[in-house]
Amino acid sequence: MTDMKIKLAFVINDIETEQDNYTTIRLARKAVARGHEVALIGLGNFIYDWNESICAMATMSKIDSFEDDTTYLAHLQDGEIDNHRIALADWDVLMLRGDPAEELGTRNWAPSSSLLFAQLAARNQTIVLNDPQHLTDAQNKTYFQGFPEDVRPETTITRVPAEIERFLEAHGGKGVIKPLQGSGGQGVFIIDENNRQNLNQIMEAVIRDGYAIVQEYLPAASEGDLRMLTMNGRPLKVDDTYACLHRFSQTEDHRSNISAGGGVEMVDPPEVALKIAEIVGPKLIDDGMYLTGLDIAGDKMMEINVDTPGGLNFIEDLSGVNFSGAIIDDLERKVRLQRQYGGTLTNRQLAVI
Repeated sequence: MTDMKIKLAFVINDIETEQDNYTTIRLARKAVARGHEVALIGLGNFIYDWNESICAMATMSKIDSFEDDTTYLAHLQDGEIDNHRIALADWDVLMLRGDPAEELGTRNWAPSSSLLFAQLAARNQTIVLNDPQHLTDAQNKTYFQGFPEDVRPETTITRVPAEIERFLEAHGGKGVIKPLQGSGGQGVFIIDENNRQNLNQIMEAVIRDGYAIVQEYLPAASEGDLRMLTMNGRPLKVDDTYACLHRFSQTEDHRSNISAGGGVEMVDPPEVALKIAEIVGPKLIDDGMYLTGLDIAGDKMMEINVDTPGGLNFIEDLSGVNFSGAIIDDLERKVRLQRQYGGTLTNRQLAVI
């Protein structure tokens, strides 16, 4: 247990919908075990106080030792635990871990509202990760198009069916269609000769609630993809082990996302994947993207998760390496820098320094 104690808050969608295999729960439990004060805040639980402070109703554990993630989450979801009103100016770190895709169609206001509260909190010396200013931009997959074109597949973004057909024709009749806003493999369709007759229905389903993103099909994706976690703009690595998973499909729908039933195994990232991470790193650093998940197939990055990069629990359980401990070590280091230099460092600098 570290001698340094910090106050660490996580923003989540809702405590009742959290699951015990979420990265957030693993990080929170490990931080509690170190003696840190940990709070979980739902997207709808912020308060702008009339004294111009940002507060929140937060869930906090009553004890600090848990057998595993399942028992920790069960304790947090126990109806006997009361929410505590906290002032974020008193907290060292606020980690933004809400998934905007979970709110589509039900609480569309929640993700954007929480980011505005987070931006205000960052003005009061609380370290907010990932940096909420750029995270506001990154909540839409158009953010992905800001990375160098040689590391991403050819893409079109549109709501016009004829434009989707035009793109597919230019790419041999094969491509991937998915909602511009979404995650976890939801609403993802691979278009080829086997289902081309259903293209109209697929386009209608995807563009019903917004823009569609259409990408060239990457043959390497048939073997799955890599999920590589980055911290401070660089691949997360402890000793000689990278936080990197090979995700592969275990069904006929070809999705390798863990939440869609994909299988996982630990791998050492190949040189091409490390090169991709090196190429995208400067933008991640410039944008204050502290913790991200790069999804790589072959020599291309298919997506980047900057909201709720997951897989940490699978990586730790498969490798036996304490990656969450390395993340918490780094958060402690950032808090030491914040306390030492005060207001001379911006939140974006602290996010990736």
